[in-house]
Amino acid sequence: MFGGSDHDIEKAPQVGNVPFVDDTSDNAVRGESFVYGNSLYAKIQRLAGKLNIEQRGIERVPAEEQTDTSYFNIGSMWLAANMVVSSFAIGVLGKSLFDLGFVDAILVCLFFNLLGVMTVCFFSCFGPAFGLRQMVLSRFWFGWYGTKFIAILNVLACVGWSAANSIVGAQLIHAVNTDVPGFAGILIIAFCTLFITFAGYKVVHAYEYWSWIPTFIVFMIVFGTFAHSGAFQNLPMGVGKSEIGGCLSFGSTVYGFATGWTSYAADYTVYQPANRSKRKIFFSAWLGLIVPLIFTQFLGIAIMTATSIDGGDNKYQQGYAASGNGGLLGAVLEPLGGFGKFCLVILALSIIANNCPNIYSVALTLQVLSRYSQRVPRFIWVFLGSCASIAIGIPGYSHFETILENFMNFIAYWLAIYSGIALSDHLVFKRGFSGYRPELYDQREKLPVGIAAAVSFGFGVAGMITGMSQSWYVGPIALHAGAAPTGGDIGFELAFAFAAVMYIVLRPIELKIFGR
Repeated sequence: MFGGSDHDIEKAPQVGNVPFVDDTSDNAVRGESFVYGNSLYAKIQRLAGKLNIEQRGIERVPAEEQTDTSYFNIGSMWLAANMVVSSFAIGVLGKSLFDLGFVDAILVCLFFNLLGVMTVCFFSCFGPAFGLRQMVLSRFWFGWYGTKFIAILNVLACVGWSAANSIVGAQLIHAVNTDVPGFAGILIIAFCTLFITFAGYKVVHAYEYWSWIPTFIVFMIVFGTFAHSGAFQNLPMGVGKSEIGGCLSFGSTVYGFATGWTSYAADYTVYQPANRSKRKIFFSAWLGLIVPLIFTQFLGIAIMTATSIDGGDNKYQQGYAASGNGGLLGAVLEPLGGFGKFCLVILALSIIANNCPNIYSVALTLQVLSRYSQRVPRFIWVFLGSCASIAIGIPGYSHFETILENFMNFIAYWLAIYSGIALSDHLVFKRGFSGYRPELYDQREKLPVGIAAAVSFGFGVAGMITGMSQSWYVGPIALHAGAAPTGGDIGFELAFAFAAVMYIVLRPIELKIFGR
């Protein structure tokens, strides 16, 4: 559809089967190559260039185009993406779904967030070093074909998470004005997200650079108003197996939210120069992640305790029952009148900052699936990804809590397997960044075969199944991690361990047989 003519292909060196100019041994693709020739692809890309829309997809970024030198750009990206009401909603689940007290929920939230953000920070260091997107980097661990399967999982995660976030925003809008139906709120958030992500990397970073500020101010207003209300209840910590199971299951949900950015961490640092300090990149990402996650989720845990106040006129319980997180926050801000409703609108629009990485990266992930999908410009995939998130979000509006818990656990499971294999390969076999040859990123015959990764992924799934605790299935090991019948969810821990150990066993065999 978007490929060049035969004449164009004869004149241009190849990046795979896509007629892009590449005249250097590093296999990076220069920006001018996207507008080469008279094909439909080139014409669309020329129009995109005139509109200052990012033309680059998954092609390797050359050193001369790695001009983003701001460490704050890295931190602010994740600061804005997590200083949102979706993160607040994770904290709310501590009581609403897992029946935890205040202190135990706080401790679970703290430690599982600290664990979850580590891989996001680590993989952020790969973008500057290699100029490659996260899914393209996955080819060095999973091979050419194995990465396609990983990409499908990432597409599901990006689109599903975007839909779940849009539901939270729609709840807030509905809490402000009950005449606005849920689907209308979802459409508003989706179209705003599309407008930003369509333009690309620079606009996404520029938006995230500032968008956290009004959201942070509103959350501080929520914090102050709730503290002044005296509605906080120091719910006691539970005991026994039911407490252990609740903590582990809540921890899995928290971990899933924190680690959810792992599969596209490098996407947002590829324009950073290769000589940037990896420690500073890691620390910038860490601060940008951990501060908003802890702040917003702690706030959600605290405010949700007010729903346990005895009495028939508990406005917090009534608000939560009527409009979910939007109704809960609406109850907190009720004393502020019209200004409180304005604050809710700001929080609803904060979802855009959380959805931008999802929709931006889903386009890049779709380009990994085949040579044909790579021929479709990134910004067109952005549009189609937005449509898919709308299609999922609207019918899922009335089942948000169940969807959020199951979806966060799904992310925790598959990303634990992904991280177990990638970290094992990086640390044990490649032994650091010097073990990579990034110029081979699109040369299928020189990348790992991927058999070891595929088998290890299967073992990771086995670990996940034995340790998962869901409403539709509880694994045999999970049953022993908490009180019957739900047990405790240790699916992501077992998934990581099974996958990592098997990869360390199988990869040397693959290397001996295939030599790559």
